Formats: sequence, C-alpha cells, structure tokens
Amino acid sequence: MRTPFRMHAVVAALGLAGAAFLGTAHAQAIKIAMVIPTTGPLTQYGDMVKEGATTAVEMANAAGGINGKKIELVPVDDACEPKQGPVAANRVVNSKIGYVIGPVCSGASIAAAPIYNNEGVVVVTPSATSPALTDGKNYHFIFRTIGRNDQQGPAAAKFIITQAKPKKVAILHDKQSYGQGIAASVRDDLKKANVPVALFEGINAGDSDYSAVITKLKGAGVDFVYFGGYHPEMGLLLRQAAEQGLKVKMMGPEGVGNPEVNAIAGAAVEGMLVTLPADFSANPKNAAVVKAFKDAKRNASGAFQLTSFAAAQSLLDSIKAVGDNPAKVADHLHKATIDTVIGPVSWSKQGDLKAFDFQVFQWHKDGSKTLAK
Repeated sequence: MRTPFRMHAVVAALGLAGAAFLGTAHAQAIKIAMVIPTTGPLTQYGDMVKEGATTAVEMANAAGGINGKKIELVPVDDACEPKQGPVAANRVVNSKIGYVIGPVCSGASIAAAPIYNNEGVVVVTPSATSPALTDGKNYHFIFRTIGRNDQQGPAAAKFIITQAKPKKVAILHDKQSYGQGIAASVRDDLKKANVPVALFEGINAGDSDYSAVITKLKGAGVDFVYFGGYHPEMGLLLRQAAEQGLKVKMMGPEGVGNPEVNAIAGAAVEGMLVTLPADFSANPKNAAVVKAFKDAKRNASGAFQLTSFAAAQSLLDSIKAVGDNPAKVADHLHKATIDTVIGPVSWSKQGDLKAFDFQVFQWHKDGSKTLAK
C-alpha cells in the first residue's frame, strides 16, 4: 500500500466551492467539479456531499495543495434528475474539467456516465448505489466510494430475516433506478429465506397522498414495510400510515436517512429503520477530520459526508502520485489501494469498491440515530 496524501490542517472556507462556474480562478488551480443537486427536493444530499468534499479540499489547500497547486471545487447542479445528468456532464466537459465528485443520485449518474467516460473525465461518486451505473458498461473512468445496492440490499434483508422476523412483508419503491433496484434486491433475498412478501409495488415519487397504498397495506395484513426510495416519500408514508392507524415497522435505504424526513413524518419517524454507511466519524483515526468538520460547523456523521471526503482523498492522492492527468489518474485508481477516512479502498475492474460496510440504524424523532440491534 502506498503512503497516501496526508491532510494535516483545516482553514476557514476559501470561497472556492462557491465560485461561479465560468469564473476566473487561480491560474494553476486543479479544478474538480462537484456535481450535486442544488435545486429540487433532494438538495440535502447535495449539502452532505458538499460538506465532505469542501472540508477535504480546504484541508488539502491548507497543507500546501497538490504538487504546488491549489485545488478548486466547481459546483454544478443536476437536481438529481436523470434528464439533467447529461446537461451537467456537458458543462463539465465544456469547461475542460477533468475530475468529478458526484453525481449524487443514481439516475443522474447513470444518464451522465457515458459522457464522462467517453470524454475521459474521472468520476468518483460518493452516493450513487445502483448496480446499473457500472454493470456491463466497461467504463474506465467511473468509480464509487460507496457500496452498491446489491451490497446494501442484503444487509437490510439479513436484518429483516434475523432481527425483525416479520410474519408478512410489503415492499414498496419509487419506480426509479435507485429505489426499485434496491427494493428488488431486498425482495429477492427475503424470498430465498422463505419470508412471505405479500406486496411488491411502485408508488409515484412526488405525490402528496399515499392513502390508497396505505389502505392496500392494511388489507394485506402486513407487519413490516420496506421502501426503496428517498426521504420525501418515506416521510409521507410514515405519517399517513400513523394517521390511518397502520402500525407496522418501516425500513428504507440510505436515501431515507435524512433529517428532513423528521419534518415530514413528525413523531411517526420514531423507530424507522435505515441502512447507512457505517458511522466512520466514530473511528478514532478520523478524529482530526471530524474536528475539521466541527470547526467549520459541519456534520461529519451524515450519510455521505465522509464518503465524499474519501472521494476527494482518492482523487487528490492519485493526482499527487501521477500528476494532473485524468487518464493517468484513472489508471492509478484501478491499481491503487488508498487509505481514506472510510478505510483502505480499492476498486474492481468496473470501478466498484471491493468491499463496503453498510449497517442498520434506528432513526429517532429528535433526528439522531442509533445502531439497531
């Protein structure tokens, strides 16, 4: 294992992350696009990724930059929308930026990946978990610093089978790449374990009334509901289930693990189960990084802050090793093992992490979470 790039200090925000997209910057700066949703209903996930990437870049710049050059983060909005993914990708390419942290959401990532790969832009997504991003694509420039749905789904299914032990399960999803994919993964593992799945059904993301599906859940006599999707829909499902007297345990993937779910669900959020990346902020080896987050009034313990920090580390470490050359950086990532805040990381031929730790947490109405047992 090579010795990774070390970041020893943190400074106050330099304003780089908020620079205008086509604004002039330090002539020698290494530009990294940060493709996140800054508009739309999923901006909170963009905020998580921004906090992680910005903290990593601030620490790197305070330590002298990379090979004498400062790093500049350039925010690009894709609204987490598949239709906007290629638009954002073309903005990155036209601005001659060779590196991307993001995209955040699977649908937008899948839509944009061919452009990035064909144009030789190195992408490290800290949050897109759909296997469809990389399976069968033969991409050379696309990587993740998070596990896939077919790693997260089994973690959820194992908990349901061995801990929750429901009598009858309903599985809902939002009909999108991310949500439907992970829901199918959970369903398949439950069926293998002979856990009855009474219902597998999609709901429309963005709807405001799920009373019809709540009625169907009541009629099916389920005692456990798994939902594949994001927090706006999960919050409504929780609240409306409580309002209609449906008393079931509900569980979702990391897409529901957002403090905003509390504002939507209210007290009904108490006890929601969620699979999330392990709490890397609790690792004593990350104490200096966690302090940097706190000093900047940021939260290191969210779903994607430290996976995005690790994405930045992976890019910066590789640039330090082989120079500011995206093709060489991609080659390096395929061969390297890099020491990051989420542990040593290395990638398969198709850019997926060889291992990743998803854990099950219980969500509380005060916005905190505890490891589920």
